[in-house]
Amino acid sequence: MIDNSYQNLFKLPELKRKIFITLALLFVYRVGIHVPTPGINSGELASFFASAEGTLFSMFNMFSGGALERLSIFALGIMPYISASIILELMTVVVPHLAQLKKEGDAGRKKKTQYTRYGTVVLSVIQGLGISVGLESMMSPAGVPIVDYPGWGFRLITIITLTAGTAFIMWLGEQITERGIGNGISLIIFAGIVASMPSAMGNTVRLMSTGEMSVFVLIILLVLMVAVVAAIIFMEQAQRRIPVHYAKRVVGRKMYGGQTSHLPLKINTAGVIPPIFASSIIMFPTTLAQFTDLPIMQTLASMFSPGTPWYYILYVGFIIFFCFFYTAVQFNPEDVAENMKKNGGYIPGIRPGKKTSEYIDRVLTRITLGGAIYVSAVCVLPTVLMSKFDIPFYFGGTALLIVVGVSIDTISQINSHLITGNYDGFMGRSKRIKGRS
Repeated sequence: MIDNSYQNLFKLPELKRKIFITLALLFVYRVGIHVPTPGINSGELASFFASAEGTLFSMFNMFSGGALERLSIFALGIMPYISASIILELMTVVVPHLAQLKKEGDAGRKKKTQYTRYGTVVLSVIQGLGISVGLESMMSPAGVPIVDYPGWGFRLITIITLTAGTAFIMWLGEQITERGIGNGISLIIFAGIVASMPSAMGNTVRLMSTGEMSVFVLIILLVLMVAVVAAIIFMEQAQRRIPVHYAKRVVGRKMYGGQTSHLPLKINTAGVIPPIFASSIIMFPTTLAQFTDLPIMQTLASMFSPGTPWYYILYVGFIIFFCFFYTAVQFNPEDVAENMKKNGGYIPGIRPGKKTSEYIDRVLTRITLGGAIYVSAVCVLPTVLMSKFDIPFYFGGTALLIVVGVSIDTISQINSHLITGNYDGFMGRSKRIKGRS
């Protein structure tokens, strides 16, 4: 029924309106990418980024959709918002007030959203100051300053412009989530990553025309990309379902319960957070090496540059660590076991309470290990392709996870609207028949 409903995708007024709003707001975001911040020598900045591959700059530039290399008003992208959200989630472990908000339902979520907005502005101001000071000391490969007129005037303008740009992107994302289709923040990152596809295709055609890439290598690359995407789709939807039975309860003259359900545990509970954190940490020495000539920093940068054994070892190690750490923050087996016990639920063969919590924790640990290995493999494969075959791979594993994950989530929401539209049609028809009778 869903496949046939796609033919009538734009015949549902509500769904059509949501899709139009989403596309219109994403178009506004892409237009803002090309609005530059005052006081920057754009040509020299572009040449600097061309020589900054494999650093934090290149990763942040990818997430900002190319806004950082232009230093547009959206140069910070949505990363301050993501960082503020992650910091707030991590603080729930040590701050009782934030942990209590998590249990207050919709009111608690609104309060956390408000805190996230404040944190986004604070981080944007700090990052804007850091970028402005860093730009003043930067030179292009030709030795030309990137900032035309350095000083506190340039710094204040940059801080205000970048902070306002990030706040506007945050507002766009919230509007997409509320009025459009899909998760707004994720779609903004998705749009920025996908925007690099035309240039990647152009680079591929150029390499083939000059003979630097053979048709055979291109075919192997396409087959590998399809296989990796298929693996991501399968693993992102994979679950370990723990059966849960509910005891029968008699309330008055009615009997409740006696049902069988399941507790779904995702293979990759942490999502794309582990590779983002791992990339940020491992690229930090390479980024610092751009601003200093200290021998130790240059040595560390060469050791941790993509393609070296130390890079792969630390990258995989950090991904596995953050997979377990963020899963522990997001999912608490003790709370799940306690809620299950309150509702009369139990896992067959496992005693309610502590034993249930230990069983869920044991299962979650095992599948998280599998999920961490899967995420590590997906993130390392593109790096191997780039370093060994010299191909224009336009996104790494982190971006690939985001693109596929956001696509799955958005399609699921469209499916839900289509199902709702079909049910509304059946309900309307039944009401008309009842009225005629």
